[in-house]
Amino acid sequence: MIEYLLAFGASILAGGINAVAGGGTLITFPSLLWIGLDPVVANITNTVALWVGSLFGVFGFKDRAKETKDLLLPLLSASLLGALLGAILLVITPSQTFRSFVPFLILFAVLMLALSELIKRFLSSFVIRGGKVSPFVSLPLQFLTGMYGSYFGAGIGIMMLASLTLSGIYNIHNANALKNLLGFSINLLGAFIFVLSGKVDWSFALVMMPGFALGGYTGAHLSQKFKPNVVRLFVILWGLFLVLYMPLIK
Repeated sequence: MIEYLLAFGASILAGGINAVAGGGTLITFPSLLWIGLDPVVANITNTVALWVGSLFGVFGFKDRAKETKDLLLPLLSASLLGALLGAILLVITPSQTFRSFVPFLILFAVLMLALSELIKRFLSSFVIRGGKVSPFVSLPLQFLTGMYGSYFGAGIGIMMLASLTLSGIYNIHNANALKNLLGFSINLLGAFIFVLSGKVDWSFALVMMPGFALGGYTGAHLSQKFKPNVVRLFVILWGLFLVLYMPLIK
């Protein structure tokens, strides 16, 4: 019972963090490892439960999402193609190999969070010319985001905000609305493939789904009222701790 309560509580916190700042997987994935799940099973179970949070995050931003509907189809197509490839790669990755990747994946996610504003400013100034953005830049970036999102996922929100900036969406609330919708699609496709793989721990996935939903919906509303900097700083510090701690987990 304590293990299920831990997974449920972590999913509520992660759902809110994903909606506000991104990086919620840095909360739930280590929690499932500490409970004792195999690394690949933990990551797959987390993704299967995660899509619910993104869905409820979409509801929280439903009014904003209408303002970005013209960009939805091309970005969604790129996201789903990337998600398909990333999910297949995760399923065929041996558990021990994935375990060795985890500290580096977490470090990458932490760097994405810590340098998010710098990355977005650099990409915008480097790519945008005359107020226009080439789809040959934004769509491949969204493809890579989808692939990474279904393979591991932590920091995917920051990657998507960068690609959405390159697509010409500069209003943070509009970008967050589309980010949640694309994230939902990426996680849903990944979850479908993972279910077919037979590597989902359903007891924890079903416990975490309502937690992600509650956190995602609440966080979507809070993110439009409060600055996410404090939450982002917490996730960055937590991620740095995990980078050092994960290699010690046997």
